[in-house]
Amino acid sequence: MLRADLLRLVPDERRVNDGESALDQHAADLSYHVPHRPDVVVYPETTAEVSAVLAYANDAGVPVVPFGAGTSLEGHVIPVHGGISLDLTRMSAIAVHAADLQCVLEAGATRLQLEAAAGPHGLWFPVDPGADATLGGMAATNASGTTTVRYGGMRAHVLALEVVLADGSVVRTGSRAVKTSAGYDLTDLFVGSEGTLGVITELTLRLRPIPETIVAARAAFPSVEAACRAAAAIIGAGVPVVRCELIDAPSIAALNAFKRTAFPESPHLFLDLTAEIETARELAVDEGAIGFVAERDPTRRAQMWAARHESLMASLALVPGSKAMTTDVAVPVSELAAAVELARRALDESGLRGGIVGHVGDGNFHVGFLLDPDDEDSIAKAEALNARLVEDALARGGTCSGEHGIGLGKIAYLAQEHGDLVPLYRGIKNLLDPAGILNPGKVVP
Repeated sequence: MLRADLLRLVPDERRVNDGESALDQHAADLSYHVPHRPDVVVYPETTAEVSAVLAYANDAGVPVVPFGAGTSLEGHVIPVHGGISLDLTRMSAIAVHAADLQCVLEAGATRLQLEAAAGPHGLWFPVDPGADATLGGMAATNASGTTTVRYGGMRAHVLALEVVLADGSVVRTGSRAVKTSAGYDLTDLFVGSEGTLGVITELTLRLRPIPETIVAARAAFPSVEAACRAAAAIIGAGVPVVRCELIDAPSIAALNAFKRTAFPESPHLFLDLTAEIETARELAVDEGAIGFVAERDPTRRAQMWAARHESLMASLALVPGSKAMTTDVAVPVSELAAAVELARRALDESGLRGGIVGHVGDGNFHVGFLLDPDDEDSIAKAEALNARLVEDALARGGTCSGEHGIGLGKIAYLAQEHGDLVPLYRGIKNLLDPAGILNPGKVVP
């Protein structure tokens, strides 16, 4: 019945799919959270189709979960109540406005597609979460990543949005002007809302000139604490850093096995710098760096960052069939070394297999555990350790989520961090989605 109704709105058998493979593909993300199939997958190609589907779902009380590349790590795209998985990947048009350092694109366009479109104009989009995520999904989760220390995350780059609300009405927030003081900032409200307040269908984004010179560097350290102290020193000295990434020894070992690299199996900082290489070298050596290698060759630089971006896949490859639970706390940079030291000690005490990586230039680090999704004991241990790290981060003036979002996995932590705001969050949710059809069970219960 549901598929038949939707076919009247999206009259294409291929784009309203309840086949086994399509349902399985949209039942899970990269996290350890239990998969749950939608009842049907819809592939809209226009905002009008998205509007029609939402208007129908709102009247019928059918849940709708927006879906992009499926790379989320907190269960954001899992349709825990079934219903419609709204796959936006066929909406991928991109228009580059080079003279304004902007682009306007549909929500299903991916980061690498945008890079290919902007590159010939000497421009790039610097928000780099690692995965080739869709830009709509990146906005919905306020994604950031390796370049945040220099450029900021998605909120710093979104000028305007087209959003379809739960009742099917279409609104536009912001404009192509680079500044505005007109009304409430609803653009930033939808950025990071994880599909619970509306479905993003179009984005206007800032672009940046491609830097003329970037030098990659890597340094090995005797401990993760020493690496974090070096990162804080480099940032504090004002060295123009584009990326500053921590990879601990177990993660380096996993990368060597997965990518056939030959990095010394010690904690590392990977850096991109536009200047002051020697200052960064001196500060790293002051914290005990046992090697500092600068990579000016573009191919070798690309290989180094390709390895960093595949650290999650490298860890999962160590135990075929495993799933990852990845923590996501962020703390002030001055608190980073102590927070990571506690995390390393707690991970060792837990007996869980895992590693630590992080965007340590902005104080955001991840402890990744490899779990058997059917082993309740290991999941319970990991959740207890996650809770301990969140409690520590909050005590240091930090947050439970630097970039991954709340999804399913961090609802309790959101209440712990912002308990006084949860009633406001719930009021906003009820205003924009009174029937509760938009990604139910996420962010605000």
